[in-house]
Amino acid sequence: MALIGERELPRIVEDGVGGRLDYYAEFIDPGRFSDPAYQDVLSTFLRKKYEDQRFELVVTVGREATAFADKHREIFAGAPPMVFYGTSKATPRPGNATGVIGEMDLAGTVTLAATLDPTLQHVYVVSGADTGDRTTQRIAAEQLRAFQSRLDIVYFSGLPTRELEEKLRTLPPHSMVFYLIVGLDGAGQYFHPLRYLERVVAAANAPTYSWVDSTMGLGVVGGTLKSQSAQMEAVADLAVRVLRGERADAIPVAVRNLNVNQIDWRQLRRWGLRESAVPAGAVVLFREPSLWERYRSYVVIALVLVIAQTALIAGLLVERRQRRKAEESLRANQAELRASYERIRDLGARLLRAQETERAHIARELHDDVAQQLALIEMDLALLASAQHVNSRLTNEVVHRVQGVGRSIRDLSHRLHPAKLRLIGILVALKGLQAETAPSGIAVAFTHHDVPSSLPPDITLALFRVAQEALQNARKSSGARHVSIDLSATSATVSLTIEDDGRGFDVYTAWGKGLGLVSMRERVEGVGGRFEIQSTPGAGTRLSVHVPLGVPEHGSVAV
Repeated sequence: MALIGERELPRIVEDGVGGRLDYYAEFIDPGRFSDPAYQDVLSTFLRKKYEDQRFELVVTVGREATAFADKHREIFAGAPPMVFYGTSKATPRPGNATGVIGEMDLAGTVTLAATLDPTLQHVYVVSGADTGDRTTQRIAAEQLRAFQSRLDIVYFSGLPTRELEEKLRTLPPHSMVFYLIVGLDGAGQYFHPLRYLERVVAAANAPTYSWVDSTMGLGVVGGTLKSQSAQMEAVADLAVRVLRGERADAIPVAVRNLNVNQIDWRQLRRWGLRESAVPAGAVVLFREPSLWERYRSYVVIALVLVIAQTALIAGLLVERRQRRKAEESLRANQAELRASYERIRDLGARLLRAQETERAHIARELHDDVAQQLALIEMDLALLASAQHVNSRLTNEVVHRVQGVGRSIRDLSHRLHPAKLRLIGILVALKGLQAETAPSGIAVAFTHHDVPSSLPPDITLALFRVAQEALQNARKSSGARHVSIDLSATSATVSLTIEDDGRGFDVYTAWGKGLGLVSMRERVEGVGGRFEIQSTPGAGTRLSVHVPLGVPEHGSVAV
């Protein structure tokens, strides 16, 4: 109590009066107070100590201190006013004094104990042998009388310490110890009440309860405890009023309920008492935080991370499933596209074969029918020119025209169906194209390397048509002056490369404007080859064909 008083009382009073406070504290031993010699020695000591000190206020806490200060007012020069604290409404009020009465609620402690342990049957009340101890024991007897019908209440009052400890070690089950106060034991030995409590707690085989909060933390379960902080605040409030000028005897004595249910959580665990039985409003002290309370923030963060990871994993799994579906759909579409592409390529190959067949048919018709008829006309005109009465000059001109028409038809027949491909092969056929292009003013350079003497008919025809189309494009639209043709082969591939120095073109745009490029690519792809073209406006054109040898043919073409 002295520690709380020396800490709280000066602070509150100094704040209340708004100035510096000179504070002096003295301690009265309750266990020795009943000895007149002790009081005489104490009064002599205090009179000598404070003979030159003038006090404005005397504050007393407890029955003994109040009685002593009232009896020895001469110690304090000028008889200053008093503010006292008592535990009973029957406490005498000294002259020129006011005070606070905070009655002990000893019955409340037993009620709390019975609430925490519904099986409670025995209450053992421990008190000392001096006057103050016996007074507290009488108050307890009055307040606990109401429990005697349902609880066995035994008073261990004024026993020698050893005897008390022996009794406390052998208490029956369903018991509690109610520690009041011991300043003097039955053997005449003086103790500090709180130190004595520690011995009681150590000896007892049952939970110990108390009535004042200074005992918390010393092994008691708790009780309906007087709050010493609240007590000092109430006393300090009255002290401030007196120091500000109010007459102490004009201020009514205040009666305050300073008791609060307080429980030591550690002792609940020690004695197996249920925390769920703690009444509402009780203050639970020394609670050890649970794992959840201690690591709540970490657990929450971990849960958030786990939830986020779970959501992410779920999202990834959903995405993977959707991606697999998309891939399966894509593969199905690709298969459909591949099948469609194969059908289109097969159709293109058939169209080219049909085209070549039709060209061969037209070429044969021109050669076998039209060309023969022109030959007969030419012969008839020659005979006619030999007749003397006919204009020979005019006849000769007609003959020359017919001969020119015949040559043109033979050339057209050759272009439609180059019979020399079948007879003398691709090399001679390309040289023939080289010779045919020379009159147009374009210099054509033709080289070849390791080309077999014979190639499959489909490949031969495809290479010839590509070269024919490329030279025709160079002559008609590129403005080229030089064209190079290179034909080479390996054991697995035959390659044709054609380059010119013409004006070039945009390949991407050109695909949609004519059939020449499309026809060349379809011919090459029809024999399983790869067709590439590179061109830039102003930089000429390079065309490359690579056809594998030994692949199955899609069909045969008559040449």
